[in-house]
Amino acid sequence: MGKLFFYYFSLCMLVGCGTGEKNPKNAFFAGEIVNPTSEYVVLFRGDIALDSAKLDEQNRFAFTFDSISEGLYHFNHEPELQYVYLERGDSLMIRLNTLYFDESLIFSGKGEEINNFLLDLFLANEEEASLIRTFYRLNAVVFAGKIDSLKQIRLDALTDLNKGSALSEKKEKIGKASVVYNYNSYKEEYLFKHKKFTGENVIGKLPENFYDYRADLTFNDKDLTYLRPYYHFMNNHMDNLSYMTCTHDCATKKVRVRDLLHFNMHKLKLIDSLVKEKDLRDNLFRYVAFNYLLNVNDQEENNEEFIDRFHKLSDNNRHMQEIDALYEGIKNIQPHKEIPDVAVSDLDGNMISLPDIAGKKKTVFYFWSGTNRTHFEHIKRRVGKLTAEKPEYRFVGINIKTPENIWKGLLETSELDKKMQYHARDFDALTKSLVIDRLNKCIITDDGHIVDAFADVYKPI
Repeated sequence: MGKLFFYYFSLCMLVGCGTGEKNPKNAFFAGEIVNPTSEYVVLFRGDIALDSAKLDEQNRFAFTFDSISEGLYHFNHEPELQYVYLERGDSLMIRLNTLYFDESLIFSGKGEEINNFLLDLFLANEEEASLIRTFYRLNAVVFAGKIDSLKQIRLDALTDLNKGSALSEKKEKIGKASVVYNYNSYKEEYLFKHKKFTGENVIGKLPENFYDYRADLTFNDKDLTYLRPYYHFMNNHMDNLSYMTCTHDCATKKVRVRDLLHFNMHKLKLIDSLVKEKDLRDNLFRYVAFNYLLNVNDQEENNEEFIDRFHKLSDNNRHMQEIDALYEGIKNIQPHKEIPDVAVSDLDGNMISLPDIAGKKKTVFYFWSGTNRTHFEHIKRRVGKLTAEKPEYRFVGINIKTPENIWKGLLETSELDKKMQYHARDFDALTKSLVIDRLNKCIITDDGHIVDAFADVYKPI
């Protein structure tokens, strides 16, 4: 019955159900979500939430806009999101099952053509990932030929779609950019991936025409700023240019180039010199900052030098508050510093600070969530193994993003030491203070002081 209603509802919206012609300035976007994981669907333009729609009792939602700017949007049904391209006059419907979010998504109605093309391209890219991985072992000429062949197949499909559907100029631009930037991004990655898989450094050995497409690059097109292939390409492009500069100018014998402060400084400078479009510029700067601060785990003085340069080049960055908070969080969990004074609750509901839990003993704080049962099963086995192998350590579990009653229920059936289990009532405070960016993270302390705040629970302690 749900399906029949959905298609009847769709037909009504497309033909107006006898209520007169649809206003050509309006846009309608609606759908049905099977197995919903949230009560809402939120529509975004860039990273700004425009509107939200609550699912009704049949798990349907609807947005109606009196006027809308043509372009790329995305809708979020926590924790998933996907593109939707909208313009005036659209009556667009979707149906999806959250168990197979992207694979089950179907667009229908006025505006379906470009949306289904972008979705098919997204799914095709996922299916091609393992094939592309094998290409990186090939020499540059053969690699480029295979990538260009795949790119042409998608461009031909767009041409056929345009013949049958007469896409608007902007829709055609988005479709073409999705194809071109996606496949050219593989070429930007070639130097890194070829060396990773073969050990061969091919800088200076690439064919002269390998990067010919760079002559057509644009760095300042607002329509493309939030297009995933374009943004991904720009990050790879800046990586590549910085890598070539750093390989020539920096000492790189003992350290991976991407982990060097110099490399990330080069990247900031390149973004500053090449990109003027504000949103893209801010987002690329943010990516460099998060990647460097979170993944490199550099010395405190290097982090300070990086953030100083960042402020000089991008002081009006709209992500600055977030980046500064990350920097301060990382500065506070450097080796030899006391573990931050954040409170968590025990099974009896008592609030206890992390310094008090750590005490004078060698302690490993690890994290788990009841929403990820696979991870919970793995962490139980891992903690059991570590407890037997490392009796000199206490292994303290902190649960995050799980309702307290569910947390307690999970512990009842686990073999974890309940005296060593705590619950984070304020997830945001804990995350910011301890910089929790992944569930595999663990923090090692001794005598209440940090030994390693970026350890991995699945690696040797």
